[in-house]
Amino acid sequence: MSFYRKIETVLSETTGQPFNIEKRRPIGGGCVSAAECLSDPNRSYFLKTNRTEFLGNFEAETDSLDSLAATATIRIPKPIASGIADDRAYLLLEYIQPGSPNTRSWSEFGRQLAALHKTPQPYFGWHRDNAIGATLQSNPKSDDWISFLCDQRLRPQIDMARYNGFILNGADRLFQSLPGYFENHSPWPSLLHGDLWSGNAAFDQNGQAFIFDPCCYFGDRETDLAFTEFFGGYPSCFYASCRDTLPYDSGYDKRKTLYNLYHCLNHYNLFGSSYAAQAQAMTDELLS
Repeated sequence: MSFYRKIETVLSETTGQPFNIEKRRPIGGGCVSAAECLSDPNRSYFLKTNRTEFLGNFEAETDSLDSLAATATIRIPKPIASGIADDRAYLLLEYIQPGSPNTRSWSEFGRQLAALHKTPQPYFGWHRDNAIGATLQSNPKSDDWISFLCDQRLRPQIDMARYNGFILNGADRLFQSLPGYFENHSPWPSLLHGDLWSGNAAFDQNGQAFIFDPCCYFGDRETDLAFTEFFGGYPSCFYASCRDTLPYDSGYDKRKTLYNLYHCLNHYNLFGSSYAAQAQAMTDELLS
């Protein structure tokens, strides 16, 4: 039985409705896994595939999607099944037909994200490790955000970058200076999407936001906000709604650079040297 015939069987058995693929359409935008839309005349599903050893990442992603959906704050594509077929790991999700947002859509998205972040969680970290892209993200439970940020986010990326050939000048000074960025900010643990760049959010045909490809953990809400700005940012009405619903503390603009350094280093470690100069410039700015 071919890979796609096995996927048809999984969908038919899981949903309780026969499904025969009549159309397959590749979906771009992902940098780690292949993605496509599978359709019959009545239904469509989203399929992600990768190497067999990636199955654990798909299972962790399913866990993140379920955790986000349980908050009933932002629309999340429903996970359907994951597994291995013909030496490929797969993840099947609800397919949401994208539409076009307006100002009201963006403003509501800002309110929804703030609502997601507003409920304090019991600790920093998560109940399992997961992956940011294809990079392991370790999530041990902690009651100290600064230590968690240093030891579970920045230091592993800096060490990995050194292994890959890039030495970040000023790394030790940055570690020592971390408490200074939090003099006016005492973050509580919020449930985070974890990878909320512009490519991981969209809007359905009713203009309702939905988010996907998460790597959740409990952390400072500002890390989600910061990464929305890393590749150009969202419209100003989105941020205005975030601030109105859950005001920012002073010093965010500096911490934003600190939080995005983690993602910049991860992009260096995943995609190569074009991010090295940016990571160094961000570090120099933080230490200036």
